[in-house]
Amino acid sequence: MDTLSRAARSALMSSIRSKNTRPERTVRSLLHSLGYRFRLHRKDLPGRPDIVLPKHRKIILVHGCFWHGHSCRLASKPKSNKAYWNGKIRTNRERDSSVRTALLEQGWKVLEVWECEVRKYEGLQAKLRAFMCS
Repeated sequence: MDTLSRAARSALMSSIRSKNTRPERTVRSLLHSLGYRFRLHRKDLPGRPDIVLPKHRKIILVHGCFWHGHSCRLASKPKSNKAYWNGKIRTNRERDSSVRTALLEQGWKVLEVWECEVRKYEGLQAKLRAFMCS
């Protein structure tokens, strides 16, 4: 049973962004402070990647833990409408996999950053540096 009314749930869900999320903006800010320049959501690439560094042929995908089915505490399992949400998260994961494969086949190096990793700033900085230096 949902604890919110239908109207409140609708308002909450419509406020969730698919682009320019807080984790995405944090990663972009950190990359910029490290001296890297990038493009956002390029339409000519599979899946419209979050961050594209064309000069380096690298792509960074920033995933929300809930929406992409990460195995951390932020990826809580819904208590209502389980069949819908399990199917939705499963198709998101399948799409993530096919997008990653297509990008790798086109010669891009791909890094996935999870929402929970963005909260650990020093670890994220080290991960980005290692990816950009590889």
